[in-house]
Amino acid sequence: MTPNPALSLDVMVETFPLAKPFRISGHVFTEAPVVVVTLSDGVHQGRGEAAGVYYLDDDVPAMVTAIENVRESVEAGLTRDDLQGLLPAGGARNAIDCALWELEARRSGVPVWQAAGVPEPCPLRTTFTLGADDPEVMAQGARDFAQARALKLKLTGDLDLDLARVKAVRAARPECWIGVDANQGFAIDQLDRLVAGLLDAGVKLLEQPLARGREADLDGYRSAIPIAADESVLTLADVDGLVGRFDVVNIKLDKCGGLTEALAIARRARELGLGVMVGNMVSTSLSMAPAFVVGQLCDIVDLDGPIFLAADRQPAIRYANGDAWCGEDIWGRAA
Repeated sequence: MTPNPALSLDVMVETFPLAKPFRISGHVFTEAPVVVVTLSDGVHQGRGEAAGVYYLDDDVPAMVTAIENVRESVEAGLTRDDLQGLLPAGGARNAIDCALWELEARRSGVPVWQAAGVPEPCPLRTTFTLGADDPEVMAQGARDFAQARALKLKLTGDLDLDLARVKAVRAARPECWIGVDANQGFAIDQLDRLVAGLLDAGVKLLEQPLARGREADLDGYRSAIPIAADESVLTLADVDGLVGRFDVVNIKLDKCGGLTEALAIARRARELGLGVMVGNMVSTSLSMAPAFVVGQLCDIVDLDGPIFLAADRQPAIRYANGDAWCGEDIWGRAA
């Protein structure tokens, strides 16, 4: 990859209020602050958005500081390969990496999906996420997502209440694919009962039941429901260690530091026989679009972040009949 010409880097912080508070295990969100990087060579521009990783203290101030610390190198015309060694995984690298991908598309006349070597994009069946709440509230939320064909339920680690939540949603939407995200809320000695209750409700995926750092607790554990790693897999370096403990890798660009590493994770997971999932932090369609490229390689897609916003960017990701579609008018279009 040859060095790029000199660039100008613009960093903008934006905050998008949520339509209503969103609750997961240990956290309640009311807004989505994001960092947007724009790179320009004077003729073409590329953009990237990052929300960071809240549980790693990778917030807006940290991302902005990290970006400013590498401004000189970025503006000197670094490549994506250079960036991988310049910044660690996280939101700052994600924003710059995605901006570089789009800038390259504009310069080359080759859309990002084609340059990334993925199939020509098609609409993707996405999960629609229900924040943790009273069972009847979640059941009504499931009914309100009338177009959804797949639902993801946030749990809190309160086993009896969580199983009541799942049972209520299943009763409300008996036809839907359902997965649950435990957000590190359980201990290994609770999994047998949790899995049994999820099986009874026809749940198809259990995401991150144990805390990051407790991966070894899953050694020798056999679950009748596939277990996905989220917080337990941040970067490509974590993927090999999932074998024998997890069945599915949940890739998020803010965790791994951009589209470049996300593609590498998806391909390595396939080599290891793991299922592949793409997820998102709550953010705008500008964040969803690069993840949508990764989604073309995935078994499970969770790209519903903008539905929680009071107002998204325009143009925006489109949801229809349970599917998501990110057109090149949002991001990644060739010149």
